[in-house]
Amino acid sequence: MKLDITYEQYEKMYKRASKNSESAVNVLKAFLIGGGICTLGELLLMGYTSLGLGEKEAGTSVSLSLIFLSVLLTALGIYDKLAKHGGAGTLVPITGFANAVAAPAIEFKTEGFVTGVGVKIFTIAGPVILYGTLASVLAGIGFYLFR
Repeated sequence: MKLDITYEQYEKMYKRASKNSESAVNVLKAFLIGGGICTLGELLLMGYTSLGLGEKEAGTSVSLSLIFLSVLLTALGIYDKLAKHGGAGTLVPITGFANAVAAPAIEFKTEGFVTGVGVKIFTIAGPVILYGTLASVLAGIGFYLFR
């Protein structure tokens, strides 16, 4: 399909469609939202520790809580709205990864559990898991051989 427009017309359309972002505002919002997620993690850590959990158990509980909250907010459609404003701030590793796994699964749930959720759940996270596992195996072999 060929469009009958000139280069100048295309250039105008392109400039109109791609507005410049307000970097300072975006950086501030990412910092505040990402910082808020990290602050929540620290508050949870203090709460779990005050309940008598050891450092390791409290840390695990914080990770599980943040994953649960991220998936819940993704399912409710809130995480995407937060990410729209927070940008990179919502990519705080554990919450961003949980969102990346949950979002495709939720999007394709109408296709069923096997062909929808089962197939799409690792669409985004699959390469991260694959190459992360491969890198850790190679690092382990290197550590074993050269320690």
